[in-house]
This record gives sequence, C-alpha cells and structure tokens, in this order.
Amino acid sequence: MIAPSLGIIALGVWLYLLFGRAFFWLGRPSEEIPNSLHSAVIGVIVPARNEAAVIDQTITALVQQDYSGYFQVFLVDDHSEDATRSLARKAAQSAGQNQRLTIIQAPELPDGWTGKLWALENGIRSALEVFPDIEYFLLTDADILHPPRSLSRLLARMEAGSLNGRPYSLVSLMARLHCRSFVERLMIPAFVYFFQMLYPFRRCNNPKDRIAAAAGGVMLLDRRSLEQIGGLVSIRGALIDDCALAAAVKQQGRIWIGLSSDITSVRPYTGVADIWRMIARTAFTQLRYSTPFLIGAILAMLVTFLAPPLLLFSPSREVAGLGAASWLIMAGTFWPTIRFHRLNPLWALVLPLSALIYMGATVDSARRFWRHKGGEWKGRIQEY
Repeated sequence: MIAPSLGIIALGVWLYLLFGRAFFWLGRPSEEIPNSLHSAVIGVIVPARNEAAVIDQTITALVQQDYSGYFQVFLVDDHSEDATRSLARKAAQSAGQNQRLTIIQAPELPDGWTGKLWALENGIRSALEVFPDIEYFLLTDADILHPPRSLSRLLARMEAGSLNGRPYSLVSLMARLHCRSFVERLMIPAFVYFFQMLYPFRRCNNPKDRIAAAAGGVMLLDRRSLEQIGGLVSIRGALIDDCALAAAVKQQGRIWIGLSSDITSVRPYTGVADIWRMIARTAFTQLRYSTPFLIGAILAMLVTFLAPPLLLFSPSREVAGLGAASWLIMAGTFWPTIRFHRLNPLWALVLPLSALIYMGATVDSARRFWRHKGGEWKGRIQEY
C-alpha cells in the first residue's frame, strides 16, 4: 500500500505545482519596455572580492553604458587578494571612461555584518558623499555583464510601476547564468527553477502578497525607499541579502522581479563543487537553521523529485502510471527553464538527478552550520 499512496501523493504535489503555485514554471523573460526618458542620477555599486577573472569585462560594460542621465560606478574592493583593483582600473582606462569609475577599499568587516552587505554599505556611503543628489542605486555583482542600454531599461521598468499606481521601489532582474559545461547544464537551470518555485515571481510582484524576493546580481533601488527601511544596516546580518532587502522594501512599497535574457553572468562553474558551495552557503539559512525543517525539506524533495522515476520500476501498472504522469508533469514544468537556457529539450528529464545533488548540498549546509563553518564564501565564514 505504500507505493500506491506514494504515487498518489507525488501526482497530487505535481498537480498543485502545475496549477496552484502562480505558474512559477513558465519562466518567461521580462517583456521589453521603452527606454526611460528620465535622466535620474544613478550610483552603480559593485562589491568585488577576488574577481580578477571577470572584472575587466563587467567594468568595461558598466562604464560604457548608453544612458542619457548621469551615473558613476563605485567598485568596492572587499579585501581582494588578486588583481581585481588594477584590472578594473585598466578596464575603465582602456574604455576611455576612467572618470566613470571610483574604486573604494572596504574597511575591516565589523561584527554583525555580512561581507557583501558591508561592501554595499560603504559603496552607498561613498556615492552619497560625492553625489548627494543620487536618486537610485544599481546594486550589481562583479560577474554581471550589462548590455549597453541596461541602466535605461532598468529605470524604465522602475518608472513603469507608476502607470498602475505607486512606482516601484525595487526592480530586480535574474541574469542569465553561465550554462555551457555539462555540470552547469545539470545544475544551473535547476537553480533558477527552484528559486522560482520558492519565490513565484507573480506573487512577489503582487503588492498584496507577503512573498518577496530579489536577484542579488541586478537590483535597482530607489534611494528614498532605502532610507525608509533604515538603510542596509536594517538587514546587515542577512546571508540571503537580496531576499531580505526585497522583504524589507516590500513592507514600505512595491517591488518587481523578472528574468533577463540579455543581462548575463560571466562567472563559469568548473565543477559540481563550485555549485555545491553556492547552494551550501545559504540552504540551511533558508530553512531557518531548523532541523525539523531540514528533515521536512528532504522528505518533500524525495517525494516530489525522486519518487516519480523510482515508481516506474513498480510491478503495478497503476503505480508505474502514477510515477510516469508525475515525471511527465515535472519535465513539462521544467521545459520553459530549459528553453530559457537554450538547451536540448531532453535536459528537462534530468531534474530528479539535479534535485538529488541539491538535497546533498542542503544536508551539507546544515553540517557546515553545526561545525560553525556556515556561510563560507571565498575564504570568509559568515554565520549569524
């Protein structure tokens, strides 16, 4: 009786995910909107720690933005041990835009702050000292490659909120992640899919819904909204800083998150270990450091992602049929994300394997926390 019940539960879960989770799985890139005609002053804040491999590309793209208003790029060097600073400076010089780039050395990390938020805080402070009339901050990661009209389009999206009432306070785009190697094809689309499952974009964009999320690689933030939440100090210890910021801002105003087809990440993931560390850094934080939540999450993933293919081996045709139906729905909902990453449709069938690896990384995240090594990123342990 266990197998039939398991098959019914798995199918019920997938029917709920198909119809009852705000159609998170559609995975459509955000619609193009006209460039902004408003010439707002924008401070671009780029936290960087050991980013020598990518910083020349991303800084070049930022200082060459085709934007009618004034903007300045503030690179905050978070105690890099490589040539991040010099390569960034050379990139701006080679682009003929040396005046567009200001490089800041982040002070020593104080207690209670995560490294990235402390770098952003110091970048914002420096930007306001130089340009007190800044209206917006673009908070963007050092591996994000922006197309020439990125600033204009982000500002236009921010202003588009005013067409339906209050303007947006925070606009965020999930960049297209690097997805070329076998490991990246196995793990990156699943990451995007799971993120949207946890934070359905339609619900995040609904001001009446409590769910809030942002993609930390690209966030355009209204200065007044930042001041209303008390600045970044109000979330200074958050490991999942982008979603913490979105939740704080949504209590005061409106937020919007979407997928981008032309803003990309140039950071490659060379092996499973790279992506494993990315997951393990915050997975247990997502579960509120709760062992019961961890057990519940593992059981839920087993039933949802692993049970359907395993049920195919049941001698009962009915049970095997339930497993096949569940796996078919799973692959169907995963297909738009696979298409977004321009992969072969057959990759939609491998989600159970991807989920198994994510389960392992989640358990490892808890193990690291219990050993007081949680939140580790680029040699820095951050767990609060």
